[in-house]
Amino acid sequence: MIADYTVQEFKTAFLRPSKRSVDEDVLRVAADIIRKVRTDGEKALREIVRELDGFVPEQWTVSDAERKAAWDKVPEVLLEAMEKAADNIRRFHEKQLPTSRIMTMSEEHLAGQLFRPLERVAIYVPGGTAKYPSTVLMTAIPAVLAGVREVVMTSPVGISGVMDPALIVAADLAGVKSIYKIGGAQAIAAFTYGTETIPSVDKIVGPGNRYVAAAKALVYGDVGIDMIAGPSEVAIIADDSANPAYVAADLIAQAEHDGDARTFLFTDSASIILETKKELEKQSARLPRYDIIKRSLSRRSAIVLVASLNEAFSLVNDLAPEHLEIQVKDPLRWLGAVKNAGSVFLGHFTPEALGDYFAGPNHVLPTSGTARFSSGLSVDDFMKKTTYLFYSEKALREAAPYVERFARYEQLDAHAEAVKVRVES
Repeated sequence: MIADYTVQEFKTAFLRPSKRSVDEDVLRVAADIIRKVRTDGEKALREIVRELDGFVPEQWTVSDAERKAAWDKVPEVLLEAMEKAADNIRRFHEKQLPTSRIMTMSEEHLAGQLFRPLERVAIYVPGGTAKYPSTVLMTAIPAVLAGVREVVMTSPVGISGVMDPALIVAADLAGVKSIYKIGGAQAIAAFTYGTETIPSVDKIVGPGNRYVAAAKALVYGDVGIDMIAGPSEVAIIADDSANPAYVAADLIAQAEHDGDARTFLFTDSASIILETKKELEKQSARLPRYDIIKRSLSRRSAIVLVASLNEAFSLVNDLAPEHLEIQVKDPLRWLGAVKNAGSVFLGHFTPEALGDYFAGPNHVLPTSGTARFSSGLSVDDFMKKTTYLFYSEKALREAAPYVERFARYEQLDAHAEAVKVRVES
């Protein structure tokens, strides 16, 4: 079900430089949708939704009555889980709130930095047959904590025209102002450029299908985005203290996302590999998404026997996975060895599923190796940083000769004169 790789085979198969751009055919479709919505607004939007979904709601927004009714449709046990998760997410992310600061560089010279929230943000949540209230909480709560004036959510509903009630309740728990019944590339276009009934926003965050990813790539620059998400992935580093049943369960949990999900096991124990393979067969056979799990494990996954844990961490740092589990003795000792990973899960009793739903750290994370240079969603994603300066006349006179030297060398004489006119007056 899952193939063994030598270290060199793994490097060749999974660490080769690869083109990370969105598929060209998908880009063309998304670009056409964006062009139509940008040009013809509401008219084009309704035509596209009718063609793709077979249904256009009378109004895009979820009504107050629908929002109220949703609370009666969510089971109490799920509501309790959502409330506890929301509390954990809120408590974790509120610690990220930055403080504006002023620095006294000298008695005559001040510098500082202002942190200001974005004005309007759209949260994209996959919908249709998918139901991800956890994504609502993970994306909206940090935005609200950052102080975004208007957080709106959008999610496709399909021909039923009905949004899953758990998504609505999660939006209420998170503080979402308005909820829209629209998805796909057309939603990205609408919230980027605005229509007669849908407001343009400053930033769009949240995962989606390949057309959503393509649309986000195309509109970036006209609107902010969080990232272009690829297939989900997990890497597990395990030594002989690991429980093969736990290792297999976590590999399977990642594989069930879709057939493109990527799962990796790095271990210095041959017995762990043997027993994990047995557990993979036994556990996956009884799950409803067995076909998806089998496809993912056989196509996009690898087990690598390493000479040491140091070698395992070296490979993982080159891979830069979305999720990294460290199932070894004394896992905290190894945390410092991690250079590139979206989120890290330490020990035998910290499955990645905790991070997906409940623990507090965000589950919107960099994929496809982008953890080398980017980070998971946080309060920072919803804030702008503005620097400022104050110079007295005395301070300017002291700095002027140095500024002028730079300006003259770069042949930007007007810059030099802007300083000179002040110090010579």
